[in-house]
Amino acid sequence: MTRFLLTGGGGFVGQWLARLLLERGHDVTLAGVGSLDEGPRILTGSERAHVRWIGADVRSQPDVNRMLDAAQPNAVVHLAGVAFPPDADRDPAATYDINALGAVRVLSALAARSEAGTLDAVAVVVGSGLQYGAHSADEMPLREDAPQRPLTAYAATKTAQEVAALQIGRASSLRVVCTRSFNHSGVGHGAQYLLPSLVSRVLALRNGGSRQLALGNDVVRDYLHVRDVAAAYLALAERGRAGESYNVSSGVGVSVRQLAADALLRAGVNADISTEPSLVRAMDIPVLVGSPDKLERDTGWRPALTHADIIDDLLHAATH
Repeated sequence: MTRFLLTGGGGFVGQWLARLLLERGHDVTLAGVGSLDEGPRILTGSERAHVRWIGADVRSQPDVNRMLDAAQPNAVVHLAGVAFPPDADRDPAATYDINALGAVRVLSALAARSEAGTLDAVAVVVGSGLQYGAHSADEMPLREDAPQRPLTAYAATKTAQEVAALQIGRASSLRVVCTRSFNHSGVGHGAQYLLPSLVSRVLALRNGGSRQLALGNDVVRDYLHVRDVAAAYLALAERGRAGESYNVSSGVGVSVRQLAADALLRAGVNADISTEPSLVRAMDIPVLVGSPDKLERDTGWRPALTHADIIDDLLHAATH
C-alpha cells in the first residue's frame, strides 16, 4: 500500500484518480482549497469516507508544509492549479503564482524532506499538451522532443512548472516525473469545457427550437477518457522514469465537428452543424495530437476507452 497525496484532489481528475487508488488498495489524502464538498460530485459517500481531506492552498508555504507533514506521502500527484485556460489568461500573474510557484512550493518542500531523509516520495507533476503550442499537421503526433512554444498564459505557466519541477528533481534526491496531458473529459467535467458543453447543447435540441448546432473553430484534438488519464498517472507514479516528461495522450486526433456529429448520433438527435463566427477564436491551435509511445514503452499503459465512450458516459450522466 502506498500513501498517495493528490494536490487539487477535490477537482475532476483528482476525484477520478482517488477512486482508482482506493480500488487498488492505496491510502489516499486529497488536498485543496475549501472543502471536498465544493468540488464535483464524483466520489460516492463510501469513497469519501475512505479518503482524508486537508484544506491547503499552494500559494501558502505554511499550508504546504502542514499538508505534507499530515499526509506523509510516498507518492504525490500534483494537480493543483488554474485548470481552465480562459481563467488563466484573464489573470496571468495569479496563474503563475498558482501553477508555477505553487509547484515550486510543493516540490521544494518535498525535496527538503527527501534530502533530510524524513520522506521518500515520487512526485508526478501534471502539465498540459498546450505547452507545445502550434506545430504543423505533418508533425503530428508530437513526441516529447518537439519544441515547446506556449501561446497562452495558461500554457506558459505549465511550461514554467515543468522547468522548475525537473530542476528541483535534478538538484535533489526527489524523484520527479512530469506529464504533458492532452485533452480529457468524462463525468464530472465542468460545463465550460468542450465535450460537456457539446453534450448539453445536443440534449437541449431534443426539447425543440433550433435544429442548428453552432460551432466555433473546427480544431483537431487528442481526447482521452478521464479513467485512462487516472490510470496513466498511477502508472507514472509506479513506473515512470525520474527526470522525464511524458505525453498523456491517445495519438489519435478528432475534429470538433466530428465530436459534434458523434454526440448528435449517439443522442439520437437530428440537427445541422454550422459555424458561428462569434464563437471563432483568432488564436487557436489548429491541430494538437500527442504520441503516447514513450508512456506506453516505459510503463505498459494503454488507453482502454475512446472519445465515443466519453460521450456515452456524459449522455448517461445527464439523462439518469
